[in-house]
Amino acid sequence: MNISETIVFILYLVFMLGIGVYFFTRSKNVGEKGYFLGGRQMGPWVSALSAGASDMSAWVLMGLPASIYALGLGQVWIAVGLGIGYALSWILEAGRLRSFSIVAKDSITIPQYLTNRFLSKSKAVQVICAVIFLVAYTIYAASSIKACGTLFNTVIGMNANVAMYLAAGIIIVYTFLGGFSAVCWTDFFQGLLMLGALLIAPIFAVFMLDKAGVSSVAAIASETPHFWNPTASWQDIVSGLGWGIGYFGMPHIIIRFMSLESQKSLKKSARIGITWTVLILIFSVIVGVVGRRFLGFDENINANSLVFITMVRKIFPGVISGILLSAILAASMSTADSQLLAAASAFASDVYKPIIRKNASSDKEMLWAGRYVVLLIAVIAVVIAASPKAGSIMSLVSNAWGVFGAAFGPVIMLSLFWKRFTFSGAVAGIVAGAAVDILWLAFLSSTGVYEIVPGAICGLIAAVVVSLASKAPGKDVEALFDKALKYND
Repeated sequence: MNISETIVFILYLVFMLGIGVYFFTRSKNVGEKGYFLGGRQMGPWVSALSAGASDMSAWVLMGLPASIYALGLGQVWIAVGLGIGYALSWILEAGRLRSFSIVAKDSITIPQYLTNRFLSKSKAVQVICAVIFLVAYTIYAASSIKACGTLFNTVIGMNANVAMYLAAGIIIVYTFLGGFSAVCWTDFFQGLLMLGALLIAPIFAVFMLDKAGVSSVAAIASETPHFWNPTASWQDIVSGLGWGIGYFGMPHIIIRFMSLESQKSLKKSARIGITWTVLILIFSVIVGVVGRRFLGFDENINANSLVFITMVRKIFPGVISGILLSAILAASMSTADSQLLAAASAFASDVYKPIIRKNASSDKEMLWAGRYVVLLIAVIAVVIAASPKAGSIMSLVSNAWGVFGAAFGPVIMLSLFWKRFTFSGAVAGIVAGAAVDILWLAFLSSTGVYEIVPGAICGLIAAVVVSLASKAPGKDVEALFDKALKYND
């Protein structure tokens, strides 16, 4: 146990709790829209870094570097796919989604938007989305909580399960108290910390290569054939690029687009967000490659995704390593809080109010319904993370990412760009995308193709076919589409 690292961790966690308390004191009467969407008052820097940090969970500091470390440059296509997908989501999706969500009855959640976009009275989309949210976000949050357990267990010797409960408790508290504003501002600071840590660690490691007992390039190639060949497998290329599809339908990320304070701030947010994400991905890959040379291959490092942690602790003294390793806490917490809030907003706004408690009119009742969901999902996520059969951090993330991307990516993009798109087509696209993704994972994962690819393709086909086969949208729906295209504030 390193006392300096422990003190830094404690101070960092107290700081995160302080942000939650601060926003709680400022926003006791903000209402549903303020709690779940920050009142659409997020500036470009906070929106951009929050969107990136809510995406780049601990897998970018632990899971992806570990994949590169063990398997080689074939895994780099994940970073390439994510970089392309993230940039396109800002360029093609962000502005339209904000405009469409406002014109569509000022929707504050993705399920609400997909219902109001077609002026539908049916609750089918809201219920289906809420179910997918609750299941997928529980799995996704489990990956972040598991990373916290691994970090505390490795660095300060704390029991991994106890560490998971501690991390989950802190995330619950500041999400519970401050809502969307607290989540975005904690993500902002955590995004800065993540970038700094990923920039510093591999640069110092490179300068120390000559002094360390490192593996040579030839030795690595001998140990792991095709390590240095990024094009050895077409499955790696297709699957890696397929990760980019996820951005178009990732609720906790694209909700940031809806929270922007104005259309004018969009371009600045896009530049900040894209630059931050590309740098994060590049240096995450570098950590994996440099880590293999600097540390050699170690099965414990590989099995527990410890490349970044081990590298930092070998290079830096306690206080510095504590600050840099806090980036893993930052990555874990910034994603888990966003996922908990997105799931809570979907349940409270799209299931509790319209179905369970149709007469619920007070904002206070809605907020507490959402908070109870935050608590429930966090508890289940901890149980999953603590299970020996939970799988790796990367596998948990990929499973949840695949479902979201396949179910919502094609549908949301069609809703923004295709006037002929129908409500029935949206329902069919969501169901088909999610179903094919899950079935592919269960029965065809041995093909080596990431399930998001066939899932998204089938979801797109189903949405288009059903839309063309069903009655065309009414004039009021077409008018909403035209109004959204012209919207500018």
